Amino acid sequence: MGDELVEVVDAELVDESELRPAIAEPTAQTGPLVDRHTVLRPGELTITKRPTYTARDFYVSEETARRIDQESAPANTGKNYRSQRGIFERWCNEMGRVARPCTTATFVEYVASMIAREYRPNTIGTHMSAVRTWQPEDARPGTKVARGLLNEYRKAWGRRNRVTKAPAITDDMFRAMVAACDQHHPIGIRNRCALILGRGALNRRIELADLLQADVDVEAEGVALWIATSKTDQDSKGDETFVPIWDDDPLINPVHATREWFSTLHRLGARDSAFFRALTAYGALQNRSTATVRGDHVSGDAINDWVRSCAYSANLPHWQEITAHGLRRGGAQAIADAGGDPTRQGRWKPGSTAVKREYLDRALARSENPWLKVDKGGRQNP
Repeated sequence: MGDELVEVVDAELVDESELRPAIAEPTAQTGPLVDRHTVLRPGELTITKRPTYTARDFYVSEETARRIDQESAPANTGKNYRSQRGIFERWCNEMGRVARPCTTATFVEYVASMIAREYRPNTIGTHMSAVRTWQPEDARPGTKVARGLLNEYRKAWGRRNRVTKAPAITDDMFRAMVAACDQHHPIGIRNRCALILGRGALNRRIELADLLQADVDVEAEGVALWIATSKTDQDSKGDETFVPIWDDDPLINPVHATREWFSTLHRLGARDSAFFRALTAYGALQNRSTATVRGDHVSGDAINDWVRSCAYSANLPHWQEITAHGLRRGGAQAIADAGGDPTRQGRWKPGSTAVKREYLDRALARSENPWLKVDKGGRQNP
């Protein structure tokens, strides 16, 4: 027949000098070697005698070995796997267990030991993969029990280490924070402008920190911001975001707030470079001559500090948990609740699943909440 599937059984390795030719099957007897996976057609002959192998059947050349080492996995993956396999081998030595080929019980015990040491679930997963692929193909340990342990641990880990998102800054919180800014002091003027533009443009904190004065254009109906680079624009093509006057309240008017901050900057002698500047407690420009990384630009952490200080001044509950990202979240949710889509304004990628999940779906679910069908008297609305 065509290519035959053979199995290595009771092979004996000998020195190259002792290589002997394999014993061929009798030509009169042709057919498949029978094992539990064999499927025979009617009238097909079978062969039960297996060939005899020599050392030559099991070795690859040095060139092939180098190619396998170089191309079987990326360099970093190969390095990590070697390290993880070394850790497993040392653990087995300490426990008096065989590392290769290891038993399923050893594999399970090793996974359990990493869980006991509270490794990250993803770290445990990579160790499992490194160890299992290191084993001979016909002697790899079973994974059902070990993966069951890891899955349960992953759930518990997720409950304990759930990432808590910065609270959204709602409209009422935003107004209170803006009102708390002292409009007779440069810091208050700056912080008010940062709050209004940050919410209006749905800025990431680093986008605010990176603004140049030349990137901010005050118009009669709003403020245009040129965002030179962002998380979704790694090629720095740039994009303009317009912050309109969306409310009649002069306190949160973006045009007024931006003009006031521009005037303050010019009085302080800063007519170019960074738009948001670090100030002393007395309202003077901080000396940035030793700032070798950001220069005149503040950091994203500084923007966070400004927002948090406004929350503190406004006596907001849990003010210490509030960050600049809350401006972005709160503004995006306000747009979604009003029936809009914040994707373009916040420079998310078109069709962003995060926008759909975090804002659009949430707004839709709330607008269609069944309790809205019930009036205050307990009667169902039509």
